[in-house]
Amino acid sequence: MSGFDLDQLRTLVAVLDAGSLTAAAPRVFLSQSSVSEQMRKLEERAGQPLLLRGKSGVAATPGGERLLAHARAILALSDEAYRDLRGVSLQGELRLCITDYFRPGDVARMLRRLNEQYPQVRLHVTIMKSGAIEAAYERGEIDVGISMVIQERGATRRRAQGALLRRESLLWMAADGAPAPAGGALPLLVLPESCALRQFAERLLSRRGVAYTVAHVASGVAGLQLAVAAGLGVACLNESALGAGMARLQAPGLPPLPAVEFRLLAARPGESEFVGLAREAIVKTMS
Repeated sequence: MSGFDLDQLRTLVAVLDAGSLTAAAPRVFLSQSSVSEQMRKLEERAGQPLLLRGKSGVAATPGGERLLAHARAILALSDEAYRDLRGVSLQGELRLCITDYFRPGDVARMLRRLNEQYPQVRLHVTIMKSGAIEAAYERGEIDVGISMVIQERGATRRRAQGALLRRESLLWMAADGAPAPAGGALPLLVLPESCALRQFAERLLSRRGVAYTVAHVASGVAGLQLAVAAGLGVACLNESALGAGMARLQAPGLPPLPAVEFRLLAARPGESEFVGLAREAIVKTMS
C-alpha cells in the first residue's frame, strides 16, 4: 500500500513545531516512546531520514521539510473533507486576541497558516496584555483569547483557563555576550506597570532582597527585545521571546524563575458552534 499514515503525519507536524519528541508527546496524546516509534515508521516509509536529532532537540532534514509542507496540506484537506461530509462549515468573522508574549517570533507564521487552512474565516487579531484580554473577554468584546498565566506558587489563579497551547520557562535575559551584572542595582527592563510579568519580576526581586532599578520601560515585547539586545539591562521574559542579540543570563544572586502557560480562555456558556470550531482550529494550528 502506498501513501502515508495520517496519524504519523500529524505527529511529524507536532514534533517539528514543538522542537522535540518529548514536547510533542502531549500535543498528540502519546507517550514519548510512541512518538519516537511513529517517527521511526514514518522515516522507514519515506525511505530517508526526516529528523536531525541533537541535544537541543530536533530539526527537519531537507526531506523532512518537504514532507512537512505536504503533511500540513494533507491534514488541512482531511479536516476540510470531514467538515464537508458532516455538514459543518467553518466560515465567519472571529475576534481573536493574543498576549504579546506568545511566541513573538512565530505568531505571524501561525496566523498565516490558520488563514491558509481556513480561508473563509475572517480574522480580526489584536495583541494585548493578558489582563486586558481577560477583561475584554468578560465584556464580550472578543470571541477567543490567548492569555499567559505565570505558574507562581501560592498565587491566586485568574479566570478559568481552557486548552493549554504551550508551556515555557521564564528566563533572565541580557544582550548576547554581556557580562553578568556586578554590584549596584540590577538594571531592569520592563513593560508598563499593568503588565503581570513586570509585577511578578519586581515582586520576586524585592522578596529575594535583590536591589534593582527600572532602567527602561518598553511599550511591547518587540521593544523590550530591542532594549535587551542593545545592552540596556536585564529582562525577565518567556523562553520563546529569546531573540537575535539576546542570551540567557545566569548570574549569582538572580532568583530562579517558574514556568508560564499559554492557554485559551475557557469557553463561555452558550458559545456559538462557529466559535467552538474556530477554537479547535486555533488549538491545532497554534499549539
